[in-house]
Amino acid sequence: MNAAISRALALILIFAWIGACAAPGPRATESTIAGGLVAADHPLAAEAGAEMLSAGGNAVDAAVATSLALSVVRPDACGIGGGGFMLIRLNDDPRHGDVTIAINYRETCPAGIGPETYAEWNDPEASRRGARAVAVPGTIAGLMHALERYGTLDRETVFAPAIRIAEGGFEADEHHIRTAHSLMGYFDDDTTRRDRFPVVWNRLMLRGEIEVGDRVHLPEQARALQLIAEHGADAFYRGPIADAIVASVRADGGVLTHDDLASYEIQETEPVLHAVGRFRLLAMPPPSSGGVAVAQILDLADRLDLTIPATGWPAPDTAHGIAEAMKHAFADRARHMADPAFHDVPVETMLAEPALARTAGAIGESLDQGQTGTPESYGIAAPPVTDAGTSHISVIDRYGNAVACTETINLAFGSLVAVEGFGFCLNNQMDDFTTIPGQANAFGLIQSDANLPEPGKRPLSSMSPTIVLDEQGEVIATAGASGGPRIITSTAQVLLRGLQGNATAHQAVSAPRIHHQWLPNRLDFEPPESDPLAQAMRERGHDTGTRERIGAVQAIFRDPATGNLDGAADPRKGGGVARAER
Repeated sequence: MNAAISRALALILIFAWIGACAAPGPRATESTIAGGLVAADHPLAAEAGAEMLSAGGNAVDAAVATSLALSVVRPDACGIGGGGFMLIRLNDDPRHGDVTIAINYRETCPAGIGPETYAEWNDPEASRRGARAVAVPGTIAGLMHALERYGTLDRETVFAPAIRIAEGGFEADEHHIRTAHSLMGYFDDDTTRRDRFPVVWNRLMLRGEIEVGDRVHLPEQARALQLIAEHGADAFYRGPIADAIVASVRADGGVLTHDDLASYEIQETEPVLHAVGRFRLLAMPPPSSGGVAVAQILDLADRLDLTIPATGWPAPDTAHGIAEAMKHAFADRARHMADPAFHDVPVETMLAEPALARTAGAIGESLDQGQTGTPESYGIAAPPVTDAGTSHISVIDRYGNAVACTETINLAFGSLVAVEGFGFCLNNQMDDFTTIPGQANAFGLIQSDANLPEPGKRPLSSMSPTIVLDEQGEVIATAGASGGPRIITSTAQVLLRGLQGNATAHQAVSAPRIHHQWLPNRLDFEPPESDPLAQAMRERGHDTGTRERIGAVQAIFRDPATGNLDGAADPRKGGGVARAER
């Protein structure tokens, strides 16, 4: 990026006081320290990670402890019944040395489901709610792999905070209540669903009467976590938890088997590495679409010198240019993205200099003309073909090591199927496949036939864990988000504000956002909508709308000169930031 970006990063802590009250809307949870920092979607989870840093653990230990705690306190968003992606950057770590790796523990398609299965079932709800929507969970396999290979603490220590929270219960916060209320219509429309999904209805929603401060108790999950702490991943994939998963799925008409669980494997791979000016982005490769899309948006913004201010709405030309970059990135997502083990994904082509230069040129023409294009005009190579339950963790430890980890069970409370006797919800990740060709998924995303379900295949994802390095390879930022396709656009905007606009972490995370995902062809604003900016966008040919929340980002910025950390948890979800005690 240009020199202004470099100066912004170097001075990010100096300007911290500017944003203490400047950003609109609710205040982000924030912290500035030098010893180690965790930002997560719930304060108790962030504290669990910070407890590991205080015990002498590294960023991986902290991320795993935070994830396990989130499984308890954010059962609507993530958990051991889901999957995710983890980026690890260890820079001269005392035990492991230099490590730059991506761990893919995305869920996989069960052997009993193929490309035509959902069309044959002819049930529009089959991929979204109930046991037929359940993919093979990957979270425990991924977390145990990360901890055993790159962590420093033992399982008993790392699992202890989550087990403690599960045994004692937790207070429902505003996010939990909002999610529960969003499902009231679903349970009221067909009251038999209350008996079909009793754990969600009776325990997590308190029969529709849950209020802020009510205590949620699922001590059964403590038993599951204790078994995994004692016996490792085998307790989940081959032991008593596996038996309970299969029984719970089969009782609701699903097809997942013991063999599906026992054969699950994580994938360890190289991250997407993309230089943007003087900085390098580390991002997830496919089946994450977020890594490439975030890199495209940041690269195009840099080429076009589109600078988003630290606070408030961007100027009309900047908003138009960023929206155009988003549309190109999502068009490529729809056209090309899938599991690379089953389909050739042209990552190098999409991030190559000629392609990005051509796209920047097209956006430049759009800026000159003051008009957006038709959907058919977007994307790099060819004409277009015809995650709500997600959570992100950012960690930087006292050594400058970083982890960016995004996990999901897809929609709120996943499939709504809870595992009998162990109290955790199973994912509904099958809806992230192209279950019915040509039809949008629950997030309104059109995806290609390359993303059709096949046994062992991993569905396309918008999860976008991102780490930014400076010229010396030092971590200077880590960020990611929850919110389905808004993950991509919210992560990109937070990084643009932090890397370009002199924004502190609090300012970058709290500032208002826009979102465009190519199809539907609509530019969304967070409320309160900026009438002058929205009108300016309409004059440029954009259809506009309002979306209550565009993503929920957890970000940490690091000053390479001092090592000081500046972190923020998104107020849109009520997250928390916690620091190590030493």
